Amino acid sequence: MAKAALTIASKNYGSWSLRGWLLCKFAGLDFTEQMVGSDDPSTRAELLLLSPSFLVPCLTHDGIKVWDTLAIAEYLHEIMPEAGLLPKSRAARAHCRSICGEMHSGFTNMRSALPMNLKAHHPGFKVWAGAQADIDRIVSIWRECLASGKGPFLFGKKPSMADAMFAPVVTRFITYDVKLDSDCAAYCKAIMALAPMQEWLEGAQAEPDEMVELDVEF
Repeated sequence: MAKAALTIASKNYGSWSLRGWLLCKFAGLDFTEQMVGSDDPSTRAELLLLSPSFLVPCLTHDGIKVWDTLAIAEYLHEIMPEAGLLPKSRAARAHCRSICGEMHSGFTNMRSALPMNLKAHHPGFKVWAGAQADIDRIVSIWRECLASGKGPFLFGKKPSMADAMFAPVVTRFITYDVKLDSDCAAYCKAIMALAPMQEWLEGAQAEPDEMVELDVEF
């Protein structure tokens, strides 16, 4: 029996749940999933961006509970350092932590304007100026990391904490048809081709459409 359990919300809409889930997968942690229904008030608030506190995902391991995606990432790095969730060099680790923190606390305009919805696709979607500024910053982060780490992932040849943090953004860019340069498009393709991402996508497709508030017609 697995010693760990990860509590998550919707696979179709839950960007924070995807981050925590990918971190556990990238770390090689043996865990079971516990799904919180979208009828739970706190879960709905989080998915609808109405709550400042994200209580899912929540990792339970050896009797310890860890919530908040960055806390889960650091906990996994602490117990499984060989997994390489953080780069080896001190400078690269500092850079990785910085962009993960920026993703964790920022880009609110992009999150609001381009909510995660893996089943949806909006060709030619018009992005408003506030969200475009967030997109431009994300693209700048990706370009810098890919140039330094030589890809295909943000810090080299294997996915890291940073890739887990930005993976939901990749899905948003695909859903809303965000135009990218060749390097960033290749990065998105590499993320989407990962076996854990494909597994998550299959789960999202099998999920019932319950969050009508997020099925906005653009």
